[in-house]
Amino acid sequence: MSNPFSGRTLSLSGPATDILPVVPSDLTDLAHVGLALYAEAGGVISFLTAAGETRNVTVSDFALLPVGVRRVNATGTTATGLHALVLT
Repeated sequence: MSNPFSGRTLSLSGPATDILPVVPSDLTDLAHVGLALYAEAGGVISFLTAAGETRNVTVSDFALLPVGVRRVNATGTTATGLHALVLT
């Protein structure tokens, strides 16, 4: 099978190249800054944005939150099944 992504320049306006599970932590940043977060089960997501700001957002089940994310905090996060869309 051919890979339609091979040879393409990675772009913030293009699709993510991978989706990684997120384990919320108050101390540890994500391995890759996420382009967006996906939540399987709704609740509050407490996170540190790519710009360095802490935000708390309530999302529904199967929500896609299109914001750059450095860290998802354990404290304050009640949403589960979190994944980060990334460029790798």
